[in-house]
Amino acid sequence: MTTMHVILAVASAAVFLPLGLAKLAAVPFMRRAAAHLGMTTGLYRVVGSLEAAGAVGLLLGLAVVPLGLAAAAGLALLMAAAVMVHLRHGDPPVRAVPAAVLALAVMAYAGAAVAAG
Repeated sequence: MTTMHVILAVASAAVFLPLGLAKLAAVPFMRRAAAHLGMTTGLYRVVGSLEAAGAVGLLLGLAVVPLGLAAAAGLALLMAAAVMVHLRHGDPPVRAVPAAVLALAVMAYAGAAVAAG
């Protein structure tokens, strides 16, 4: 395990966990975001549960590398889908940048995990 591996795991989890929990709790901001993207609150809760589970998986991946790699792959796919959803709904490309950056962060985490062996 390298320092970069740990930093990427903790930083990514620190972003995904609160966002996922906010979607699960259906806080007003998240309900508005779901409506903007044409999603039901129930579907947005599913997305939130995937984000929260992925965050936990990244942290557990510090001890069990295959679990972290699976979590990173799932989160990268989820963020790629988020980019596509934003663009398909007519959002300006800048609205998709956070999801793209998060996808890159979890891919970097996976690379650091593999390099750490």
